[in-house]
Amino acid sequence: MSQTPLLAIDGGKPTRETFLPYGRQWIEDDDIHAVVEVLKGDLITTGPVIEAFEQKLAQYVGAQYAVAFSSGTAALHAACFVAGIRSGDEVITTPLTFAATANCIRYQGAQPIFADIHPDTYNIDHAELDKKITPQTKAVIPVHFTGQPVQLDEIRQFAKKHRLVVIEDAAHALGAMYKGKKIGSDGDLTMFSFHPVKHITTGEGGAITTNRRDYYEKLLQFRSHGITHKPDEIKEREGFWFYQMQFLGYNYRLTDIQAALGLSQMKKLDRFLHLRRKYASMYNEAFQSRREVVIPFQRNEVQSAWHLYVLRLRLSELTADRKTIFQALRKENIGVNVHYIPVHLHPYYRQLGYSEGLCPQAEQFYRETLTIPLFPRMSEQDVQDVIQAVNKVLRYYSVGGVSNGRS
Repeated sequence: MSQTPLLAIDGGKPTRETFLPYGRQWIEDDDIHAVVEVLKGDLITTGPVIEAFEQKLAQYVGAQYAVAFSSGTAALHAACFVAGIRSGDEVITTPLTFAATANCIRYQGAQPIFADIHPDTYNIDHAELDKKITPQTKAVIPVHFTGQPVQLDEIRQFAKKHRLVVIEDAAHALGAMYKGKKIGSDGDLTMFSFHPVKHITTGEGGAITTNRRDYYEKLLQFRSHGITHKPDEIKEREGFWFYQMQFLGYNYRLTDIQAALGLSQMKKLDRFLHLRRKYASMYNEAFQSRREVVIPFQRNEVQSAWHLYVLRLRLSELTADRKTIFQALRKENIGVNVHYIPVHLHPYYRQLGYSEGLCPQAEQFYRETLTIPLFPRMSEQDVQDVIQAVNKVLRYYSVGGVSNGRS
């Protein structure tokens, strides 16, 4: 019987010589050229490229309007504002997300209400929504976790019944499909993120898509201090220079520099998505028969954008905990990560009265999962390195495996 290689964490040779992160942007010469052209022009902050980027994004997802923001967090905040969320309101969301999803609710003085996740998809469990509704509920913020769309029909039916706004957190889901339609095409408000590890990047940035003209106009005003220059919105206009601040907004503007990068990146989005899906399929094939892990479950009516690839550990089949597996893979130069610490377990939210046990499915998920590298700039050899390293570590820590004396 062949000897299993010694793990790098125990002094063995790592699977890779260089570190492979879980995500990374892909910037090419044409992207750089697009940015340089803006830098050579007259307008580098708020200029025509922003609107061109917004139009391209709206066209891609099939929405009437898109409004770009300085970050996905800013975009979510704006969505909560235009949805009318205020102090004393409640908004139902998932705990399995980055903190920004809940924070944007708090920015408006409202209270996040966490509904547990579905054990298969890891998205918010629509069956939990009826348990969380109160007279104070004003909106639902579902998250398309890892890029797999939530069960939108059920969530929208629930929202319609209770007259709630649905704000989709699609930070992971640019290009994802639900029942043949792109995410962002027909919802109330949908947020996308352009952080460097996302499907395209503007450095930092985000956007909201919508089909409602009133939302669109208010989003534009909110991202620029609540100020309007439009003559039809101003009473007693004094002259061409005149403008009015009509409500308390923020400086959440994207720049033309960033929009130029985003516009260039949009040309590559379908290629990036193809590679993400290809590499996810390679992972599925490699790991589907391993008893130590559970590969991501995908519903038939959706097509994921595969922002993340999450492996769930069957700890009963392993002699080590998640932390040990994490550290072992990192020593193999595989940049595994964890997505996410359930939001209600962060100290800030504990101080507000949230506690462990509130969402047992999400909490159990957190203890058992790892995110492995998945981004379009990876090569097939990179993917094979990840597969080799994961198999190497799992074999070692498998119940009855090398760590228990088997060679």
